[in-house]
Amino acid sequence: MISIVLADNNVELCEILEQFFERQEDMEVVGVAYDGEQTLKLLAEKVPDVLILDITMPILDGLAVLERLPGLNLPRQPKVIILTAFGREDLLLRLAELGADYYMVKPFDLEVLATRIRQFAGSQGLVLKEAERSYDAPPSPAAKKRDLMAMVTEIIHMMGIPAHFKGYNYIRDAVLMVLEEENMLGGNLTKVLYPRIAAKYHTTNGGVEAAIRNAILTAWQHGNRPFIDSIIGKTALSTKGKFPSNSLLIAKIADQLRVRLQAS
Repeated sequence: MISIVLADNNVELCEILEQFFERQEDMEVVGVAYDGEQTLKLLAEKVPDVLILDITMPILDGLAVLERLPGLNLPRQPKVIILTAFGREDLLLRLAELGADYYMVKPFDLEVLATRIRQFAGSQGLVLKEAERSYDAPPSPAAKKRDLMAMVTEIIHMMGIPAHFKGYNYIRDAVLMVLEEENMLGGNLTKVLYPRIAAKYHTTNGGVEAAIRNAILTAWQHGNRPFIDSIIGKTALSTKGKFPSNSLLIAKIADQLRVRLQAS
């Protein structure tokens, strides 16, 4: 069995990965960490074959984990596979310098990830880099939708919207709908998008609008304000501190995801 430690502050993504690996006959998840300190403790305790590591984690980020990994003096070093939404060349170079074995830019295909884990866990000096991604089989439509949902969820989580808020799910569904149909915004926000979400969750159009607005306001006041600013850009920053509208935030998240998809 290939033992795996998952390290990502996106709880839902970890659950998706854990359920996927449980279905693999030759893999087992021996631990899940949501911040860098937890990751190091788990590595020392479990000594896994593979570490699936995210870059953006609280307390210690992924880079700090890689920097401190040699100091654990483990009997064997795990193979490190990075999952990241950022494809900056300088960042990827730094990851390689710190000993990362492979990286995949989100969205990624779970089957391809499983293949890479098997290759690295059973390899002797196998070296694969992200530049070879073009040779991988393209993700299936179902895999693309699943991975895209994970990306949307990660963004909403990083904004600081609590997962138990109704607006958390409403925003996610709204962004996915906009990605499928670009004309969903504008007048169609209230005429088409809100009604679709309301029908799915058995609520009213006004309930959907209010829940999304409340979620955005909560994140704006108590969540990750710099991250939200990075999403909405200068247009919203010029509104004298007023939190972004439902349509603006949904559109900006969708735009950011389109850029990531085009770059992947």
